[in-house]
Amino acid sequence: MHHMLRQVRSWYGIRGVAGQMFLMQVGVVLVLVATAVAALLLQSRTDAERDARNHTQAVAASVAADPTVRQALAGDRPTAALQQLAEETRRRAHVDFVVVMSPAGIRYTHPNPAEIGRRYIGSIGAAQHGGTVTETTTGTLGPSVRTVVPVTAADGKVVGLVSAGITVHRVSLAAARQVPLVLTGTGLALAAATTGTALVGRRLCRQTRGLGPAQITRMYEHQDAVLHSVREGVLIVDRHRRLLLANDEARRLLGLAPDVDGRPVTELGIAPRAEELLASGRAATDEVIEVGDRLLAVSQCPMDAPPGPGGAVATLRDTTELAALTGRIEVVQERLALLYDAGLRIGTTLDVTRTAEELAEFAVPGLADYVTVDLADTVLSGGEPDEAGMAELRRVALHGIRPDVPLYPPGALIHFDPFTPQGEGFGSGRMVLEPDMAAFSGWQAQDPDRARQLVAYGIHSMISAPLRARGVILGVATFWRSKEPTPFTDEDLSLAEELVARAATSIDNARRFTRERTMAVTLQRSLLPHALPEQNAVDAAYRYLPAGAGLGGVGGDWFDVIPLPGARVALVVGDVVGHGLHAAATMGQLRTAVHNLSTLDLPPDELLWHLDELVTRIDQDRDGEGGNRTLTGATCLYAIYDPVSRVCTMARAGHLEPVVVLPDGDARLPGIPAGPPLGLGGMPYETSEVLLPEGSGIVLYTDGLIEDRCEDIDEGIERLRRALAVPGRTPDQMCRAALDAMLPGASRDDVALLVARTRALDDRHTAYWTVPPDPAAVAGVRAAATELLRDWGLKEEAFTLELILSELVTNAIRHATGPVGVRLIHDRCLICEVSDGSSVSPHLRRATTMDEGGRGLFLVAQFADRWGTRYTSAGKVIWTEQWLGPEPPADLVPPELQRPVRGAGSRATSRDGAADD
Repeated sequence: MHHMLRQVRSWYGIRGVAGQMFLMQVGVVLVLVATAVAALLLQSRTDAERDARNHTQAVAASVAADPTVRQALAGDRPTAALQQLAEETRRRAHVDFVVVMSPAGIRYTHPNPAEIGRRYIGSIGAAQHGGTVTETTTGTLGPSVRTVVPVTAADGKVVGLVSAGITVHRVSLAAARQVPLVLTGTGLALAAATTGTALVGRRLCRQTRGLGPAQITRMYEHQDAVLHSVREGVLIVDRHRRLLLANDEARRLLGLAPDVDGRPVTELGIAPRAEELLASGRAATDEVIEVGDRLLAVSQCPMDAPPGPGGAVATLRDTTELAALTGRIEVVQERLALLYDAGLRIGTTLDVTRTAEELAEFAVPGLADYVTVDLADTVLSGGEPDEAGMAELRRVALHGIRPDVPLYPPGALIHFDPFTPQGEGFGSGRMVLEPDMAAFSGWQAQDPDRARQLVAYGIHSMISAPLRARGVILGVATFWRSKEPTPFTDEDLSLAEELVARAATSIDNARRFTRERTMAVTLQRSLLPHALPEQNAVDAAYRYLPAGAGLGGVGGDWFDVIPLPGARVALVVGDVVGHGLHAAATMGQLRTAVHNLSTLDLPPDELLWHLDELVTRIDQDRDGEGGNRTLTGATCLYAIYDPVSRVCTMARAGHLEPVVVLPDGDARLPGIPAGPPLGLGGMPYETSEVLLPEGSGIVLYTDGLIEDRCEDIDEGIERLRRALAVPGRTPDQMCRAALDAMLPGASRDDVALLVARTRALDDRHTAYWTVPPDPAAVAGVRAAATELLRDWGLKEEAFTLELILSELVTNAIRHATGPVGVRLIHDRCLICEVSDGSSVSPHLRRATTMDEGGRGLFLVAQFADRWGTRYTSAGKVIWTEQWLGPEPPADLVPPELQRPVRGAGSRATSRDGAADD
């Protein structure tokens, strides 16, 4: 300890402030530790005695409540029955003795058997009357803490007494066991306190540099003399932004009260900007702050870098002579801030009207009390003003501090007089300032009555500024002042000119965007179908939604419903990647190609293969025009529905799967194999056939319907499926339900939606015959067909059909391989199909006068309205169509016609080829 004191003395020196503080703190710690140890020992002894009393009382009470004890006390030999029980209880309960005695105090049990039968030493009077006795006394086992409780019978009579006790010796041992722990904790606390005191003293010594009180006093006097003699204000603020020191000059410049030391800078009552600077603690150099009628140049240096104490030191210099210059700077700063804000708030959209409204809303009330914006009508539609329309402008924006101003309302078409400020500005492009409108110097020529109303309303000054952008004057913005008593000045005129110039550029950008979008939408609309063609295979409805303005632009989505031979129909939906005129033009090329390829009656996979080659050629042609390689990129889904077989054959090139809605409302994805997008090339496309009940819905759509940045595309398809899973809807209702569920707002991409509900042509609309390979069978087929047309009410078409059948069936028998089949379909037209097993394409040729043959297909082409060839996996089908005037009758093929054709050696079959008996 002596060595430690010597070391401490060598660190600090007893004469120093740190050494004196250390000795005092160590003495205080020793007194506190000694007091705490004494109090802890006394408290430990008191707690031990209290625990002994509670423990003995609990043990005695548990023994007295034992029914075995009452039974033994009622017997002849209580000692024999209770001695063992008492000893076991004593050992388990960790007490020194458990004594059971008679009500008179004669012991029945005792740890020392020699004491059995003797009188109990201690007070038992209260226990004999049903109470409890707890005392510290001296018995046969020495001084002990003991408790005596009564043993009562069922009637409440005391039949015995039970005493449990712990000797004072054991209690003392329990308390003594805590002494080492207490002393150890005391030693640790003393060591920790001494160490902490040493560390605090060492820090104090470092901060005072070992100086004594007299030296510190002398140093403070020198510092005070220096601070108060300088010509600059000095402030010192601590890390908590409280004022530590302010010299006389600082108090004078800031007007500080005498008792502000130690207060937060926010409570000093100084100018707000000075308060903000001091409270922030940031570095500043000659920052000019207005305080009352003075301008102060404030420099501030933070002291946060280690080993600094934190806070900041600020100096102040009086620069009142710079007031005029500072005022000018603030005006310029405000003007620049206003123009900066104008760039952020004007032109946020590519809408002409909204941009004009933003100009009016921004200028009120910062520059004017009312602002009107008038534009040429052609600007609103994306065009440029022409000389014929220069005199008339449309008011598109009006904003002010009050709604009842007597100005022309928005939407009004105003014919401005050439001599008015607006007419002069729109014609010449010059700004016009009218400082005193009450003088009526000519501005009232437009509408004298309204001019008098404006002056009576309080409007007294006006600025007319033409909206010029890229050499074109688009309209006029007029600024009106009423609430501010001073008129507009030349500075206001300059500010309005810059403000209008920025707004005019934004309006012109919106005008150009409107023109380009109008052109793209017009092109796109012209390339899309205007109405769905008439056909009986499906009931169809569609929706097409271009992307909202400014969201995505016009895209390349398209759809089609194309009637095919054999009463079939093709359903098409596609999407060209990208937006704008390029995408719309490419969409038109692809849609035209699909129409042309559909006339060849190609299967879906083969048609998509041809489309893929077309897109590749488009990319190659565009690559030749410029140096950059262009990838068009497109997706397409092509489906063919046959109402006779009720089979829908589909293939897709990178497009989303359609949703099939069955008549019971079950909506599902048909599982069409995915093919690569158009233009990639090199990979085949696969077809998938789906058998659909009559009344099923086929929903084709583009990705704009389901894509959402906030969810996965599979989640969007699932939402669409749930929205369509309702039975009994018409195609139009299904379109509406899909759009309501998927697009509650404007879409970021084009949306093409096509919904087709299937119809079916059953056996009453069709007839099929298998023809033997014998030319004599042609007559039987003709007769059966003629009889069928009579039942269909088509007697006038019978002659032409007989001629067509004769030529086609005869050619199939002579020049093709079997089997040969004939199918008639009664739809919007009369369709005749002759199938054979040959894939050789027939050719139309003109026979000369000396040729005996070669006129068959020529005659067919002359009598049929349309004809063609369709290839199948089993061969080919030659088909013809005869247009019909009226709708098909309700009673079609009677059952009796489904029988063998007499004289032809053939038999009539249904469309699935099963023969009728």
